[in-house]
Amino acid sequence: MSGLSEAAAEAAADRIWRHWQEGTRLDALPPEERPTTRAEGYAVQARLETRSRAPLVGWKIAATSAAGQAHIGVDEPLAGRLLAERVLEPGAEIPYRHNLMRVAEAEIAFRMGRDLPPRERPYAAEELRAAVACLHPAIEFPDSRFADFATAAGPQLIADNACTHWFVLGPAVAAWQDLDLANLATVARVEGQPEHRGRGANVLGDPWTALTWLVNEVTGLGLTLRAEEIVTTGTTTVPVPLRPDAGMSADLGPLGTLTARIGPA
Repeated sequence: MSGLSEAAAEAAADRIWRHWQEGTRLDALPPEERPTTRAEGYAVQARLETRSRAPLVGWKIAATSAAGQAHIGVDEPLAGRLLAERVLEPGAEIPYRHNLMRVAEAEIAFRMGRDLPPRERPYAAEELRAAVACLHPAIEFPDSRFADFATAAGPQLIADNACTHWFVLGPAVAAWQDLDLANLATVARVEGQPEHRGRGANVLGDPWTALTWLVNEVTGLGLTLRAEEIVTTGTTTVPVPLRPDAGMSADLGPLGTLTARIGPA
């Protein structure tokens, strides 16, 4: 159970939500609203979902690579909610203004084929293969409501929805069963900048490992991961710096290439 009172968690969620909608920053949550454990962070995060006008479409994992962990100053992954109002179509324009992180991440996303409810025994990667319906190429454009996100620490970043901001989801790929995701080569490009190469193994060693972590993190909170929900598993390359008025692409090999356009400064 969270050590924060319900009133404090509600106040923290209100504060983070307001900054998210207004594109503004805070240095830290007030001491009486500040989560100090992961459980408290998730208690605040859960209340962000209730403030959304759109349903939950899935989950993201932040900090599944060494580069991703260094970028936000943590040493373990964080789970966040993907809200439908923040999911964009391929080719969409991504707002550049009010974005503090200004990076893009080429990611491998899973769509679940059945419900995965809480249970005493952890889920294993082998059984999750039977629970996945399809895969998708994806690009995440993370951001934080904290001015100095690298020192905000894990509990506050979890409350901040694990730095969720914009998300572009590509078309489903049905023929995925024989793919070696750990060795899948990826390339992220922003016009006018060097390309960034990566591979699936940059995501906790294997995207299946990341999916397994997320499923057990969510079900460990007493929540069910629902059929049709998306799980995006973290950046396969180093976070790619954005440029305003530039095109961006993520080549996920057999999963396809996804594009977006970065908006004006």
